[in-house]
Amino acid sequence: MACPLCAEDGGALVWRGEHLRVIRAQEAGFPAFYRVVWNAHVAEFSDLSAAERAHCMEAVALVEQALREHLAPTKVNLAALGNMVPHLHWHVIARFGWDSHFPSPVWALAQRPSPAAQEDAVRALLPALEAALQPRLAALPLP
Repeated sequence: MACPLCAEDGGALVWRGEHLRVIRAQEAGFPAFYRVVWNAHVAEFSDLSAAERAHCMEAVALVEQALREHLAPTKVNLAALGNMVPHLHWHVIARFGWDSHFPSPVWALAQRPSPAAQEDAVRALLPALEAALQPRLAALPLP
């Protein structure tokens, strides 16, 4: 069975490095939903060396910091599930008190309609966020 994260980026490519990439996922209702995807096909975080794990988590932290700096979300959710796609990737999701699922996880049932105006306001900030994030990711030391 082909792996979708080996076959394609998995979303709008923000940055690609030697070991990992950052994409913006196209998740309805969550405009600031990013993933840090390990480029090589591995299923589990423990498949990486200690240096690779540190490199990966530093990238996750950089994405989280950019979300906080540019969007001031209520919370940033981090998750590494891989139940549907067993290819190592971290979800880094800016959450807002107004989002359709808050305070529940993005995978739970919606609690209210999605507020289009607030989502559009967040989307408008993403180009600047991504432009600021790219050089930070490029400066990550390699494992």
